[in-house]
Amino acid sequence: MPEIIPITVYQFDELDERAKDKARDWYRQGAFDHDWYDFVFSDFEAICDILGITLRTNPVSHVGGTKREEPQIFFTGFASQGDGASFAGSYAYRPRSSKAIRVYAPQDARLHQIADALRYIQRQHFYRLSADIRHRGRYYHEYCMDIAVEREGIAFGSPAEETIIEALRDLARWLYRRLESEFEYLTSEQAVDEAITANGYTFVENGKPFG
Repeated sequence: MPEIIPITVYQFDELDERAKDKARDWYRQGAFDHDWYDFVFSDFEAICDILGITLRTNPVSHVGGTKREEPQIFFTGFASQGDGASFAGSYAYRPRSSKAIRVYAPQDARLHQIADALRYIQRQHFYRLSADIRHRGRYYHEYCMDIAVEREGIAFGSPAEETIIEALRDLARWLYRRLESEFEYLTSEQAVDEAITANGYTFVENGKPFG
């Protein structure tokens, strides 16, 4: 005969601290099987557009046969040597980009500096510099970006080239720091507690999820 065994289940805030820690660990292990970085990527795409960067894309197939273009933005993180972020695309001067980035991100001094560096060097060369940005190798950080600077289609080598290369690599560093900050927030105790409570998960006494 089947036997019915009663089980007491608890809301998260009813657990003791040791059980809460176990519940948090459980949540963190499965919380990042979705694209948690989508918001950061969308923000980065908008910033690239303001600065004059056109990101390359890859076609991605979805269930049902639909396709969409995914920007070539890459990263690994956040605790190993070689972690970082990179992107692929092309760059050309975008008029009023320094003003536009201040409107879009008024508190972000690093983005302001990147836009100003690009504007300054472009002004020295009559706004005719462009760059091709490609990924190479098996890692994803700013030094995995091959950046070729040109002036009206002619390969260009001068301090101006280094200025543009460094500004674009600085943008990749900015992206990595932004991703790292988002990850740290999502895995913080406060954010995890709020997510567990909002989803209404229940647990047995030792913090293991019920059901």
